[in-house]
Amino acid sequence: MTYKSQLGKFGEDIACDFLLENGYKIIERNFRRPWGELDIVAKAPDKTLTFVEVKTVRKFDGGLNPEDQLTQSKLQKLKRTAGLYAGHRTELIDERKGWRIDLLALAVENGNFSIKYYENLN
Repeated sequence: MTYKSQLGKFGEDIACDFLLENGYKIIERNFRRPWGELDIVAKAPDKTLTFVEVKTVRKFDGGLNPEDQLTQSKLQKLKRTAGLYAGHRTELIDERKGWRIDLLALAVENGNFSIKYYENLN
């Protein structure tokens, strides 16, 4: 396993803990298809189907923030993948709530980490 994949798995594990602590129910992790990947599929406390993109970076002075890693093209690919997933798993969608894409940005520095959570990027 590469350092980058270890850091990514660490970030996703922290993200799942964060989501569970905040009332989310994890449905699936690392949904992969040739056309895209979803880091975490969850149900929000209000029953909205939520696709959580996790971006984890080691923080250095002057370095990029994790949220800077989600480019417009990555977001478009994520929207397409989430839409296809939602279309095939309609039983998970509350008609009044629909689905959304969230971002969990995790910065790791000297063994500590900070989380920023952004709801409804779509």
